Amino acid sequence: MRRPSLRLLVALTGLSLLVVHLAVAVAGYRLLVELWARRPDPLRLAAYFLAATLVVGYLSYRLGTAGLLRELEATEVGRREAPRLHERLDRLRTSFDVGEVRLHVATLEAPNALAVGTAGGGAVVLDRRLPELLTPAELEAILAHELAHLEGRDGLIQTLGYTLVRSVGGVLYLLLLPLGLLVGGLVRAVSWAVGRPPRPLGRHLAVVRGRVLRVVVVVLFALTLPLRALSRRREYRADDRAVEATGDPAALARALAKIRRAAAPGWGMLSPLYVHGDEEGLLTRLLATHPPMDERVGRLLEMADQPRRRPR
Repeated sequence: MRRPSLRLLVALTGLSLLVVHLAVAVAGYRLLVELWARRPDPLRLAAYFLAATLVVGYLSYRLGTAGLLRELEATEVGRREAPRLHERLDRLRTSFDVGEVRLHVATLEAPNALAVGTAGGGAVVLDRRLPELLTPAELEAILAHELAHLEGRDGLIQTLGYTLVRSVGGVLYLLLLPLGLLVGGLVRAVSWAVGRPPRPLGRHLAVVRGRVLRVVVVVLFALTLPLRALSRRREYRADDRAVEATGDPAALARALAKIRRAAAPGWGMLSPLYVHGDEEGLLTRLLATHPPMDERVGRLLEMADQPRRRPR
């Protein structure tokens, strides 16, 4: 007697929950219809969203530049400490539209270099071991490569791109989460109705959030691929501009090869800024921010075989 009564109670609980979720679904549908009828101009809404995202991305980049230098514990190098290095930098700057560029040294994950900031207010950070590892011509080629990144505003473009992707992911999550909760609620109600008590509510909500996040991650992955491809193309562009400024592609090829042999840093926050690129495997190469080092070195050596006139 007690067991049939319990089953009936469970079934009634499920039916009640099912009615509640269906009522919420109908109310939500009507609300969406009402909002859609009063929707703003899609182009204007997209423009507002894009403008707000770009402003946030720009501010985060500008504020993050100073923070990055502090985190690296980078020390600015004056002309008295490294007069010849500054002479090389001044000579190279005449070939780039970068304005004043500050020179810093820091202890990075590996002997490497990176550009921070944008044209007109940027900085080049060199690992402390780099001047000992490279010849003057090779170091000049690396400086030219980093100046090319500043000139092309590559760091800012990457930051804006990833900010836009994260914003799209956040909006998508907010749009999908109510739908996921509704579908999950209906499934939970049906489970009660057929006499199979579902998992605890807290665990159920965690599962719904996890499934929604999986969908968002897949979309973000698809949006990230073109950003990574753009980063690799701009890396080639920086190589080309460095060769154009120095007239010595072999020096840049040697510098990259030495940096690779010294030690390729593991993946980290600064990986998109380094000049390395030894990733293997299709998926890894698709997600790489830099082209394979062998391809870059081979491409530069092909340029070296062609007669070039060094800029004056």
